[in-house]
Amino acid sequence: MNKALRNPLIYIVFVLPAFLLFLAFFIYPIFTAFDNSFTSWNGISKDVKYIGFDNYVTALNDDAFWKAVRNNVYFILFSCLIQVPTIIIFSLLIANVKRLKGLYKTAVFAPSIMSTAVIGILWGFIYNPDFGLMNEILGLVGIEPIYWLSDRKWAMIAILITNAWQWTGFYIVMVLAAILSIPKELDEAAAIDGATGVQRATKITLPLIMPIISVVIMLSIAGAMKAADIILVMTKGGPAGSTDVMATYMIRYAITSFKHGFGNSIAVLIFLFTIIVTVLYQVLVARRNERIEY
Repeated sequence: MNKALRNPLIYIVFVLPAFLLFLAFFIYPIFTAFDNSFTSWNGISKDVKYIGFDNYVTALNDDAFWKAVRNNVYFILFSCLIQVPTIIIFSLLIANVKRLKGLYKTAVFAPSIMSTAVIGILWGFIYNPDFGLMNEILGLVGIEPIYWLSDRKWAMIAILITNAWQWTGFYIVMVLAAILSIPKELDEAAAIDGATGVQRATKITLPLIMPIISVVIMLSIAGAMKAADIILVMTKGGPAGSTDVMATYMIRYAITSFKHGFGNSIAVLIFLFTIIVTVLYQVLVARRNERIEY
């Protein structure tokens, strides 16, 4: 057995299938998208015409594209400034409950395993201007009904709330696991020294879980850059493009309008923007929180 493990061919045999699948389903599509982005092609016919950077020039001069970029920025800001603090607060609260901790974890995690289509339909009822729960609650304090999904002022906010509701529980479980892995002796020693619960949370727990919070922020940024499914289910980018993001903009041209070459140029731009944002975050923030030693 030991002799077999010292043979490099054994490792190659085990790694090769996964490597071939990686090439086929990850590397090859990326290079194909780059190649197609320089074409004027409908994705079906054999008539493929190379047009250089025209697709990129068209996209970068399109106001609708930059409106979609702005909505992606809204997704990132909402995730980092509202969703992540909410995740931390709920994680700290659940970590300190004495009973039914498992029930709370299951309850917050449940939306993450639900289909996006189901969540979109469910929240469509909640946002219904005539009988939806949101307007019923607002009506109790005398606020007029809001057309959540058909009013340009509110549609993007409605999407952001729904998306956050779906994924907050997933990240809470990750942060909660980090909190519960902290040695109890640290918290007990601080309590003996007279530290309050808030002081222990801010001075001990939060600094120790910064690496996982950093990962949560990076995953949230990546998720915000590829957000599309919840928008397609709830608003299809409307009203008047107010909820369009880069992914829905790409889908509209690559699939619905049969402008496959142009759609691939948008896919490449999404890829490049995501790389730039994540690299900046890694360089400016994440590297400072890579390792915590107890």
